[in-house]
Amino acid sequence: MREGRPDVMFLDISMPKTSGMQLAEGMRKIKNPPQVVFVTAYSEYALDAFNVDAVDYLMKPVEEDRLNQALDKVQAEIKHTVPAKATTERIPVEKSGHKVLVPIDQIRYIEARDDYSCIYTDTTRYLSTISLAQLENKLSPHGFFRVHRSYIVNLKYVEDVDGASGGVMCLGIQGIEGKKISVSRRRVVPLKRALGI
Repeated sequence: MREGRPDVMFLDISMPKTSGMQLAEGMRKIKNPPQVVFVTAYSEYALDAFNVDAVDYLMKPVEEDRLNQALDKVQAEIKHTVPAKATTERIPVEKSGHKVLVPIDQIRYIEARDDYSCIYTDTTRYLSTISLAQLENKLSPHGFFRVHRSYIVNLKYVEDVDGASGGVMCLGIQGIEGKKISVSRRRVVPLKRALGI
């Protein structure tokens, strides 16, 4: 439950005063609407349901396994929805002698360099005195992954994955030309799991 708002609404097509389809359509206009699952006896509205971004469409009577599948889909959708907080979360960095606040959703990857962390966006490199371990703790809930003792990557910008001999893996990052980030062997399996590959 997000700030008193439901994460999911189960709607029927036929309801008192309004139809579930009209309600689902109306909810698309609000900020951070709940996920919608239709539970109904009307099979002919399935296509319409997905046109209003329904996560699933269950036919009555609903079997337990089918309901669990729908709940898994809801959970997956909620995980992929970036919390509003994440869009405003920022990291303080140094740039030309000034403190700058970089929104975390602009960060492509971070590299450890001596006593600094180098933070890369698609256009700029910034220096931070925050350690890689501290950044890992702060950024992990927002889709960042420690792939190597020297690198943290923003998973949403991983563009390609190259497997080399000996189990070594390298990542290409969207917006960063000519840079391949090595993945340590012990992090290959959890990274693949995080990327769904």
